[in-house]
Amino acid sequence: MDSRKVKEIMYSLGADLCGIADISRFSNAPQGYHPLDILPTCKSVIAFGCRFPVGTLICKTPIPYTRVRNSITPKMDAMALDFCIEMEKAEIVSVPIPTNESQWDKNTGRYRSIISLKHAAQAAGMGTIGRHSLLITPEFGSMIWLGAVLCDEEFEPDEIKENICDNCNLCVSICPINALQNTEMDQQKCWNYAFGDDKEIQSWRIACHKCRDICPYNLGRKNSFIKRR
Repeated sequence: MDSRKVKEIMYSLGADLCGIADISRFSNAPQGYHPLDILPTCKSVIAFGCRFPVGTLICKTPIPYTRVRNSITPKMDAMALDFCIEMEKAEIVSVPIPTNESQWDKNTGRYRSIISLKHAAQAAGMGTIGRHSLLITPEFGSMIWLGAVLCDEEFEPDEIKENICDNCNLCVSICPINALQNTEMDQQKCWNYAFGDDKEIQSWRIACHKCRDICPYNLGRKNSFIKRR
């Protein structure tokens, strides 16, 4: 199986973007969160993404954005699982990475996915990480949700993209709780403010995505239609 066939399978499962990184690109991964810490025989990381409906950004209620985010997670987990099954039919050992599941890293004092999906996507040439800590892709901006699969087969990797973010710092200025003042986002401060129960409507919601909204590269070329409305 070659890289072209790998992507063909991932796109057939519903991915909007797909990229491949070889294992050498993860040398800076935190201890315990390297692909080899998960799959010791890993040689390639297959990153993929699904577009996130941009209409949710302009709604007057946070409910559509929240519900889409909660719905897209199991969709992508199912895609990763189905992809692994297809790979193993070809006798290639593959491991799906959960799309939205974190664990506490006591060494850095923050929650982490067992593999950083945005760093995997960047290493796979899908886009680059912006000042707001989100992945920015040429096609969909930051309106993309990410998944990944580890494989013990070598596939031709994609070229890494040149940096998209120009460090305009609009995201830094608009953050209501100054979570982006330092080089690394204050994860806990951001999560405590943006995620939680809305006492008025008695429902869990995502109440803030201002850094995403204001980014000049938020939409990408395939979502630019929303600017014309």
